[in-house]
Amino acid sequence: MNISVVIITRNEAHIIGNTLQSVQGITDDIVIVDSGSTDDTLAIVSGFGAQIIQTPWNGYGANKNMGIKAAKHDWILNLDADEAIDETLKQGLAGLALADSCEVYEIWFKNFFMKKWIRHGEWGTDKHIRLFNRTRVMWNEAAVHENLMLGPETKIRLLPGHILHYTVHSVEDYEQKTVAYAKLNAQKYRAQDKKSGLLKQYLSPVFSFLQNYIFRLGFLDGREGLQIARNTARYTYLKYQYLHELNKN
Repeated sequence: MNISVVIITRNEAHIIGNTLQSVQGITDDIVIVDSGSTDDTLAIVSGFGAQIIQTPWNGYGANKNMGIKAAKHDWILNLDADEAIDETLKQGLAGLALADSCEVYEIWFKNFFMKKWIRHGEWGTDKHIRLFNRTRVMWNEAAVHENLMLGPETKIRLLPGHILHYTVHSVEDYEQKTVAYAKLNAQKYRAQDKKSGLLKQYLSPVFSFLQNYIFRLGFLDGREGLQIARNTARYTYLKYQYLHELNKN
Protein backbone atom coordinates (compact mmCIF):
# COMPACT_ATOMS: atom_id res chain seq x y z
CA MET A 1 0.00 0.00 0.00
CA ASN A 2 2.28 2.75 -1.25
CA ILE A 3 -0.45 5.24 -2.20
CA SER A 4 -1.56 8.15 0.00
CA VAL A 5 -5.05 9.60 -0.46
CA VAL A 6 -5.30 13.39 -0.06
CA ILE A 7 -8.65 15.20 0.25
CA ILE A 8 -9.52 18.81 1.07
CA THR A 9 -12.72 19.37 3.05
CA ARG A 10 -15.12 21.89 4.50
CA ASN A 11 -18.51 20.77 5.82
CA GLU A 12 -18.61 17.48 3.91
CA ALA A 13 -20.39 15.32 6.50
CA HIS A 14 -23.13 14.42 4.00
CA ILE A 15 -20.70 12.67 1.61
CA ILE A 16 -17.18 12.19 3.06
CA GLY A 17 -17.98 8.80 4.63
CA ASN A 18 -18.90 7.39 1.22
CA THR A 19 -15.65 8.72 -0.24
CA LEU A 20 -13.45 7.26 2.51
CA GLN A 21 -15.25 3.92 2.47
CA SER A 22 -14.48 3.57 -1.25
CA VAL A 23 -10.70 3.80 -0.73
CA GLN A 24 -10.50 1.21 2.03
CA GLY A 25 -7.99 -1.48 1.12
CA ILE A 26 -5.85 0.59 -1.26
CA THR A 27 -4.11 2.86 1.27
CA ASP A 28 -2.84 3.02 4.83
CA ASP A 29 -2.55 6.81 4.68
CA ILE A 30 -5.46 9.24 4.31
CA VAL A 31 -4.70 12.95 4.68
CA ILE A 32 -7.58 15.38 5.22
CA VAL A 33 -6.92 19.12 4.84
CA ASP A 34 -9.86 20.84 6.48
CA SER A 35 -10.59 24.55 6.34
CA GLY A 36 -13.07 25.22 9.10
CA SER A 37 -15.73 22.49 9.05
CA THR A 38 -18.54 23.15 11.52
CA ASP A 39 -20.51 19.94 10.90
CA ASP A 40 -19.50 16.33 11.68
CA THR A 41 -16.82 16.11 8.96
CA LEU A 42 -13.88 15.83 11.37
CA ALA A 43 -15.60 13.25 13.55
CA ILE A 44 -16.35 11.08 10.50
CA VAL A 45 -12.82 11.24 9.06
CA SER A 46 -11.34 10.56 12.50
CA GLY A 47 -13.33 7.32 12.53
CA PHE A 48 -11.42 6.25 9.41
CA GLY A 49 -8.06 6.93 11.09
CA ALA A 50 -7.23 9.86 8.80
CA GLN A 51 -4.50 12.37 9.48
CA ILE A 52 -6.21 15.78 9.83
CA ILE A 53 -4.62 19.09 8.98
CA GLN A 54 -6.67 22.14 10.01
CA THR A 55 -5.84 25.31 8.12
CA PRO A 56 -7.48 28.50 6.87
CA TRP A 57 -8.70 28.51 3.27
CA ASN A 58 -5.70 29.37 1.07
CA GLY A 59 -7.14 28.28 -2.27
CA TYR A 60 -7.62 24.85 -3.87
CA GLY A 61 -4.08 24.43 -5.15
CA ALA A 62 -2.40 25.59 -1.95
CA ASN A 63 -4.50 23.41 0.36
CA LYS A 64 -4.05 20.34 -1.85
CA ASN A 65 -0.28 20.85 -1.85
CA MET A 66 -0.32 21.14 1.94
CA GLY A 67 -1.88 17.70 2.14
CA ILE A 68 0.50 16.24 -0.42
CA LYS A 69 3.53 17.43 1.54
CA ALA A 70 2.19 15.81 4.73
CA ALA A 71 1.48 12.45 3.07
CA LYS A 72 3.33 9.28 4.05
CA HIS A 73 3.93 8.06 0.49
CA ASP A 74 5.21 9.74 -2.68
CA TRP A 75 2.37 8.37 -4.82
CA ILE A 76 -0.71 10.54 -4.32
CA LEU A 77 -4.33 9.81 -5.19
CA ASN A 78 -6.01 13.22 -5.01
CA LEU A 79 -9.79 13.11 -4.54
CA ASP A 80 -12.40 15.73 -3.80
CA ALA A 81 -14.67 15.14 -0.83
CA ASP A 82 -17.64 14.31 -3.11
CA GLU A 83 -15.76 11.70 -5.16
CA ALA A 84 -15.49 7.94 -4.70
CA ILE A 85 -13.75 5.20 -6.68
CA ASP A 86 -15.61 2.28 -8.27
CA GLU A 87 -14.58 -1.38 -7.90
CA THR A 88 -12.87 -1.55 -11.30
CA LEU A 89 -10.66 1.41 -10.45
CA LYS A 90 -10.00 0.02 -6.99
CA GLN A 91 -8.74 -3.24 -8.46
CA GLY A 92 -6.63 -1.37 -11.01
CA LEU A 93 -5.00 0.74 -8.31
CA ALA A 94 -4.25 -2.31 -6.19
CA GLY A 95 -2.42 -3.95 -9.10
CA LEU A 96 -0.20 -1.02 -10.08
CA ALA A 97 3.58 -1.45 -9.78
CA LEU A 98 4.17 2.33 -9.58
CA ALA A 99 7.79 1.90 -10.60
CA ASP A 100 8.16 4.97 -12.81
CA SER A 101 7.84 8.34 -11.06
CA CYS A 102 7.45 10.08 -14.43
CA GLU A 103 4.12 8.36 -15.01
CA VAL A 104 0.84 10.00 -14.10
CA TYR A 105 -2.55 8.32 -14.28
CA GLU A 106 -5.67 9.74 -15.87
CA ILE A 107 -9.08 8.50 -14.77
CA TRP A 108 -12.53 8.72 -16.37
CA PHE A 109 -15.28 10.36 -14.31
CA LYS A 110 -18.94 9.50 -13.90
CA ASN A 111 -20.63 12.74 -12.84
CA PHE A 112 -23.95 12.62 -11.01
CA PHE A 113 -26.67 15.25 -10.76
CA MET A 114 -28.13 14.09 -7.46
CA LYS A 115 -28.76 10.40 -8.25
CA LYS A 116 -28.66 10.64 -12.05
CA TRP A 117 -25.50 9.76 -13.99
CA ILE A 118 -24.98 12.47 -16.62
CA ARG A 119 -23.73 10.82 -19.81
CA HIS A 120 -23.55 13.78 -22.22
CA GLY A 121 -22.65 17.46 -22.38
CA GLU A 122 -19.61 18.82 -20.61
CA TRP A 123 -19.98 16.32 -17.78
CA GLY A 124 -20.14 13.27 -20.05
CA THR A 125 -16.58 13.43 -21.42
CA ASP A 126 -14.73 14.14 -18.20
CA LYS A 127 -11.35 12.66 -17.27
CA HIS A 128 -8.55 14.00 -15.11
CA ILE A 129 -5.09 13.09 -13.83
CA ARG A 130 -5.55 12.16 -10.18
CA LEU A 131 -2.70 9.75 -9.41
CA PHE A 132 0.88 11.01 -9.56
CA ASN A 133 4.24 11.04 -7.80
CA ARG A 134 4.80 14.16 -5.68
CA THR A 135 8.52 14.18 -6.43
CA ARG A 136 7.62 15.09 -10.02
CA VAL A 137 4.19 16.71 -9.89
CA MET A 138 2.42 19.32 -7.75
CA TRP A 139 -0.62 21.57 -8.10
CA ASN A 140 -0.21 25.19 -9.04
CA GLU A 141 -1.37 27.73 -6.46
CA ALA A 142 -4.49 28.90 -8.31
CA ALA A 143 -7.42 29.75 -6.02
CA VAL A 144 -9.82 27.96 -8.39
CA HIS A 145 -9.53 25.67 -11.44
CA GLU A 146 -6.09 24.62 -10.26
CA ASN A 147 -3.91 22.54 -12.57
CA LEU A 148 -1.16 19.98 -12.12
CA MET A 149 2.26 21.16 -13.21
CA LEU A 150 3.65 18.43 -15.47
CA GLY A 151 7.22 18.22 -16.73
CA PRO A 152 8.26 17.40 -20.31
CA GLU A 153 9.22 13.88 -19.19
CA THR A 154 5.66 13.11 -18.01
CA LYS A 155 3.98 9.99 -19.40
CA ILE A 156 0.19 9.89 -19.12
CA ARG A 157 -1.49 6.50 -18.61
CA LEU A 158 -5.22 5.79 -18.52
CA LEU A 159 -6.54 3.64 -15.69
CA PRO A 160 -9.56 1.33 -16.01
CA GLY A 161 -12.63 2.22 -13.98
CA HIS A 162 -14.13 5.51 -12.87
CA ILE A 163 -14.17 8.16 -10.20
CA LEU A 164 -17.80 8.63 -9.16
CA HIS A 165 -18.39 12.36 -8.74
CA TYR A 166 -21.50 13.21 -6.73
CA THR A 167 -21.18 16.86 -7.64
CA VAL A 168 -24.79 17.99 -7.01
CA HIS A 169 -26.74 16.92 -3.92
CA SER A 170 -29.31 19.73 -4.13
CA VAL A 171 -30.27 22.37 -6.69
CA GLU A 172 -29.78 25.12 -4.10
CA ASP A 173 -26.24 23.97 -3.35
CA TYR A 174 -25.49 23.74 -7.09
CA GLU A 175 -26.60 27.33 -7.66
CA GLN A 176 -24.61 28.59 -4.66
CA LYS A 177 -21.48 26.81 -5.93
CA THR A 178 -21.99 28.40 -9.36
CA VAL A 179 -21.92 31.88 -7.86
CA ALA A 180 -18.97 31.09 -5.59
CA TYR A 181 -16.88 29.63 -8.43
CA ALA A 182 -17.74 32.57 -10.68
CA LYS A 183 -16.48 35.02 -8.05
CA LEU A 184 -13.28 33.05 -7.48
CA ASN A 185 -12.60 32.80 -11.20
CA ALA A 186 -13.22 36.54 -11.67
CA GLN A 187 -10.63 37.23 -8.97
CA LYS A 188 -8.21 34.89 -10.73
CA TYR A 189 -8.77 36.68 -14.06
CA ARG A 190 -8.33 40.06 -12.36
CA ALA A 191 -4.97 38.96 -10.94
CA GLN A 192 -3.99 37.96 -14.50
CA ASP A 193 -5.05 41.42 -15.74
CA LYS A 194 -7.73 40.00 -18.03
CA LYS A 195 -10.52 42.20 -19.38
CA SER A 196 -14.26 41.63 -19.70
CA GLY A 197 -15.74 43.08 -22.87
CA LEU A 198 -19.43 43.08 -23.71
CA LEU A 199 -18.95 40.53 -26.48
CA LYS A 200 -17.24 38.10 -24.12
CA GLN A 201 -19.77 38.69 -21.36
CA TYR A 202 -22.85 38.10 -23.53
CA LEU A 203 -21.69 35.86 -26.38
CA SER A 204 -19.62 33.40 -24.33
CA PRO A 205 -22.64 32.20 -22.30
CA VAL A 206 -24.64 31.63 -25.50
CA PHE A 207 -21.79 29.62 -27.03
CA SER A 208 -21.40 27.67 -23.77
CA PHE A 209 -25.08 26.70 -23.76
CA LEU A 210 -25.11 25.66 -27.42
CA GLN A 211 -21.91 23.68 -27.06
CA ASN A 212 -23.06 21.71 -24.03
CA TYR A 213 -26.75 21.28 -24.77
CA ILE A 214 -26.72 20.86 -28.56
CA PHE A 215 -23.28 19.93 -29.88
CA ARG A 216 -22.33 17.71 -26.92
CA LEU A 217 -25.84 16.20 -26.81
CA GLY A 218 -26.71 17.44 -23.35
CA PHE A 219 -30.39 17.36 -24.33
CA LEU A 220 -30.22 13.55 -24.17
CA ASP A 221 -29.87 13.83 -20.37
CA GLY A 222 -33.37 15.32 -20.17
CA ARG A 223 -34.29 17.94 -17.60
CA GLU A 224 -30.96 17.60 -15.82
CA GLY A 225 -29.06 18.13 -19.07
CA LEU A 226 -30.95 21.37 -19.68
CA GLN A 227 -30.35 22.54 -16.12
CA ILE A 228 -26.62 21.85 -16.35
CA ALA A 229 -26.26 23.63 -19.70
CA ARG A 230 -28.18 26.64 -18.40
CA ASN A 231 -26.19 26.79 -15.19
CA THR A 232 -22.87 26.49 -17.03
CA ALA A 233 -23.94 29.39 -19.26
CA ARG A 234 -24.94 31.37 -16.16
CA TYR A 235 -21.55 30.68 -14.59
CA THR A 236 -19.84 31.95 -17.75
CA TYR A 237 -21.90 35.15 -17.68
CA LEU A 238 -21.36 35.74 -13.95
CA LYS A 239 -17.59 35.33 -14.00
CA TYR A 240 -17.27 38.03 -16.69
CA GLN A 241 -19.83 40.22 -14.92
CA TYR A 242 -17.89 39.98 -11.65
CA LEU A 243 -14.63 40.60 -13.53
CA HIS A 244 -16.16 43.73 -15.10
CA GLU A 245 -17.11 44.98 -11.61
CA LEU A 246 -13.64 44.24 -10.23
CA ASN A 247 -11.93 46.06 -13.10
CA LYS A 248 -14.32 49.01 -12.80
CA ASN A 249 -13.59 49.35 -9.08
